[in-house]
Amino acid sequence: MTDRREHPGRRPHTDGLPKTEPLTPSQVRQNAAAKRMLRRLVQGENPPTAPLSIVDRLTGSPYANPMIQVGGVDTSARKTLDFALHLAETMFRYGAGALEVETSIIAVTAALGLKNIEVDITNQSVGINYAPKDQTPIALLRVVRSWTNNYAGLAKVHQLVTDIVAGGVGRDEAIRRLDEAITSPKPFPRWMVTVAFGTFAAVFVGVLGGGPVSSAIAFVANIAISLLARQLGRWRVPDFFITASCSFVVTQLALVLWQFGLTTSPAIVVVGGILLLLPTGRLVSSVQDAINGFPVTAAGRFLSTLLTFGAIVAGIAVAFVVGELTGMQRIDVTETFPPAYDLWVLVVFVAVAVMAIGVTEQTSWKLLLPTAGVGVAGYFVLLGASQLGVGDRFSPALAAVVIGLLARVVALRMGAPQLVVAVPAALILLPGLTIFRSMYVLTIEETQILFGAGGMLNAGAIVLGTAGGIVLGDTLARPLTLSLASNERRRARRR
Repeated sequence: MTDRREHPGRRPHTDGLPKTEPLTPSQVRQNAAAKRMLRRLVQGENPPTAPLSIVDRLTGSPYANPMIQVGGVDTSARKTLDFALHLAETMFRYGAGALEVETSIIAVTAALGLKNIEVDITNQSVGINYAPKDQTPIALLRVVRSWTNNYAGLAKVHQLVTDIVAGGVGRDEAIRRLDEAITSPKPFPRWMVTVAFGTFAAVFVGVLGGGPVSSAIAFVANIAISLLARQLGRWRVPDFFITASCSFVVTQLALVLWQFGLTTSPAIVVVGGILLLLPTGRLVSSVQDAINGFPVTAAGRFLSTLLTFGAIVAGIAVAFVVGELTGMQRIDVTETFPPAYDLWVLVVFVAVAVMAIGVTEQTSWKLLLPTAGVGVAGYFVLLGASQLGVGDRFSPALAAVVIGLLARVVALRMGAPQLVVAVPAALILLPGLTIFRSMYVLTIEETQILFGAGGMLNAGAIVLGTAGGIVLGDTLARPLTLSLASNERRRARRR
């Protein structure tokens, strides 16, 4: 027996232990794949603290993966930044939401070759910070101080951004096209907008259950308040008092005519007058901004929206007080109104009402009929949901989801943003009759204050549900419209 100490470097004999067979190449690959899978389960591919690239904000928008233009753009970065700010200001003035403005700025600056861009949008201001490496940074700010109804102009700006992202438009050409979109006349003259105000009120009164006489009264009343609002605007009267004056006039006129027996449904006449005063587009944009991560902008727009609602309510309340002081007979606000026309007539009325709203918002001619189609589809969903017993609160929200989804599809096909189609189509969902009844109870029926307050809360829930439904429909349609955005950009490149 050999002593182990005589051979200190020799390993002990292991004939009794099992031998390990070498791994085959397939087993080696399987082990490597298992290790990679385990690593992905316990550790993300990207570090959790890695910054998000600003171009990633374009994911899901029509401007994803912009065509980058290279070749000396950084030498004139200031001109590009000025153009981007001018573009953002124009979009805000025409009613675009904060997310759409932000994605447009990012897409345009990226397509024109600028890197290291940061965008900050706060209520009425848009700021851009450009900080290239080893160069002096540039920080620019633009404040938006006025708004106007010009959905046709907003659609032109949307198409301009699409063409820039597709790589078919340079900066000089883009500046020229933006100036052309701003200086171009609106699609419809003022007299046609005024007639559209009255037409919407007349046909919508018919949808609510009013007869021909009530529709005629609503037509005249809305033309009157449209002219009044225009005159007060020339006198630089704040928007709050303009809205309050218009709601007062239409309510007082309906009450007076009811006293003389010229109308049997003053509530419906008032509803037809106040619906176009409601800040629907602003409300939808504020909800969209809140959902998409712009809380300061959303808060500012919400406050502006609440002030407009307050002005409408104040005008109605003052009209009720004046009527009470002058001895007018009280209104039965619990009265219901059965349909005054067949269903096919109501569908035609809804289509005409939506097109009239489009005219007042200065939508382009080619979008009127598609927008009317979206509005009719939402109306059918509203009727179907009501028949199924979904409820007065959830039915408008469900119809708004369908409108928001269809509006995104139609808008991308027509080269326009979703808001241009969704807002006119969804205005018929707003609870004007509930607002009227609640304000009457709060102002006149002192013993039923809780009923009136509950009605106002119910109206607020319907309004917010409608706005949220439009945003939800837009979100649901994004995966379905990626190919539409790509096709639009390919068409732009061919041009």
